[in-house]
Amino acid sequence: MNNPVLDIIKSRRSIRKFTDVQIKDEELEAILEAGMWAPSAGNSQAWHFTAVQDKDVLAWLNREVKEAAKQFQIEYIRKMAGNEKLNVFYNAPTVIIVSGDESDVEATEANCAASTQNMLLAAAALGIGSCWVNFIRHPCNCNVPNKTEFLNRVGIPQGYRPYSSVVLGYKKCEAVNIPERKSNLVTYIR
Repeated sequence: MNNPVLDIIKSRRSIRKFTDVQIKDEELEAILEAGMWAPSAGNSQAWHFTAVQDKDVLAWLNREVKEAAKQFQIEYIRKMAGNEKLNVFYNAPTVIIVSGDESDVEATEANCAASTQNMLLAAAALGIGSCWVNFIRHPCNCNVPNKTEFLNRVGIPQGYRPYSSVVLGYKKCEAVNIPERKSNLVTYIR
């Protein structure tokens, strides 16, 4: 079935190489609006978006996130965090931090995931490269001493914590690897 929305869903790819050119304000606003229109349990809309475009803050954020990830229990995450050359946000000029209300333990993570996916699809529809990055979780998931300072510096409201981030920018290259989808993933009961 041909449909523009389904075509975007099938063609969207994670992009990890960006130009230095900042995305336009109207593009950023459209992507944020898509995140706000995501479904949420009980229509709680219990998320908060922090759009970071300041290069110094992005550099600081990269350092803080990697430092926290060095304490994570999964070895390959610790190894990635120890790579001095790695920028966890792939040097994208814009990063949107998706935070959720910690008091809603049942649905917040799913709500934030839905808004993250909406923003990724909106970016693809606008021709903007994007990638979902979970490294932003580490300063709040690991026992780091400056967690409150971290949350305050990136404008995350009290009682909220980061669940994901969306990196955005103009693509340096097009994604060419389109992997086949696995088969036998659906059971029909009719």
